[in-house]
Amino acid sequence: MEFQQFYLTCLAHASYLIGSEGVAVIVDPQRDVELYLEEAARRDLRIQHIIETHLHADFVSGHAELAQRTGATIHVGARAGATFPHHAVKDGEEIRFGRVVLRFLETPGHTVEGICAVVTDLERSEKPWAVLTGDTLFIGDVGRPDLSPDLTPQQLAGMLYDSLHNKLLTLPDEVLVYPAHGAGSLCGRQMSTDLSSTIGMQRTANYALRAASKEEFVKLLTEDLPERPGYFLRDAAINRGGAPALADLPPLAALSPAEFETRSAAGVLVLDTRPAAKYLPAHIPGSLHIGLGGQFASWAGALVGVDARLLLVAEDPAGVEEARVRLARVGIEKIEGWLEGGILAWEKAGKPLAGSAEITAEELSERMRAGEKLQLVDVRRQGEWDNGHIAGALLKPLDRLEKNLEGMDRGRTVAVQCQGGYRSAIAASLFERAGFTKIINVAGGFAAWTSAKLPVEGGGVAPTCR
Repeated sequence: MEFQQFYLTCLAHASYLIGSEGVAVIVDPQRDVELYLEEAARRDLRIQHIIETHLHADFVSGHAELAQRTGATIHVGARAGATFPHHAVKDGEEIRFGRVVLRFLETPGHTVEGICAVVTDLERSEKPWAVLTGDTLFIGDVGRPDLSPDLTPQQLAGMLYDSLHNKLLTLPDEVLVYPAHGAGSLCGRQMSTDLSSTIGMQRTANYALRAASKEEFVKLLTEDLPERPGYFLRDAAINRGGAPALADLPPLAALSPAEFETRSAAGVLVLDTRPAAKYLPAHIPGSLHIGLGGQFASWAGALVGVDARLLLVAEDPAGVEEARVRLARVGIEKIEGWLEGGILAWEKAGKPLAGSAEITAEELSERMRAGEKLQLVDVRRQGEWDNGHIAGALLKPLDRLEKNLEGMDRGRTVAVQCQGGYRSAIAASLFERAGFTKIINVAGGFAAWTSAKLPVEGGGVAPTCR
């Protein structure tokens, strides 16, 4: 058997190729599918099957294009309501090819149509070798239970408990676990940075699986649920019908500074994708910053939304194309053009520029000790905050920041801090758009603060999330 995991860092998304005797299966493909076609060709495999473990809500899948280009059959849970040509999977069904058997388990809970695929490699043994768990079971976590428009989180969590305990945890301890997401995904809260594990390790180490009862599990999963990103249900709907091929998207227009300014003035959102080190000193006033260097697509989906009309600022044309593909991965396609020549062309044309300051953790500490009346805002998630934070900071998670500015003084200096500096630079642009005039980004974030051995309030050092 041939097996490969593809990991897309910007979406914390894992997809898979399984091959045997000339046949390949692709599981949970990302939207740009060329990598699967190239890898299958390199291994002399023909893609005959595509498996969707569920209708993904955090990204747009490439299953439709991949099926169109290969003639493969798409397998998806029977309760998905999929409108593209597919095989509706039911519990216990199998796909056999070469020396491999894939046995499907219906595992509702994260979504009602969720399925997992138990992999048996007959070259190794007649016992199961691995299970592809989609968003049912992650490494260190389980799928969030709030993605149904019809069922409550409590109902889904109860279904998820049954799927885990009556299906996945009946597998032998040595069976490998390969999920569809890793740390940083918005589909869970405490995912590990590990990309695989075993059933036995998860049985003992996964916090959600240690719940003493179904009632405790439901309470654990549904208390303090992070807000569901607005684009999740839209992406699931796109995946239910099948997304068009990326090649079908129209070419992007290269706009002069004057054309760019005119469209921006008409209400089209400017998205600056450059690194924070280049955005902060000089940027178009009122632009939204999300750097390509981090989880760009996820944050764009959460903060921009699928229906937004965009103008792009990038370092170069290659950055424009990368941004476009990564935006399309979450269903954002209404891009009206990009700034030809970048910020340098904008400046040469005499157009206005704005800037935000940046300080080190040590400088922040000195200013706080000196009694400066800073509004220090921590834009990390609640779990990160609980593990340790700077005394006097205000917790305002990035995904809810724009709705959570009540009581803040737009005339006073705001210092913004996250874990490593990526999210705080995004937040700096949101504060500027909200009318704040004195904004400082804390370089290196909480990680830099703890590295400098500065005082921490709360549970200790936070996990290393950007």
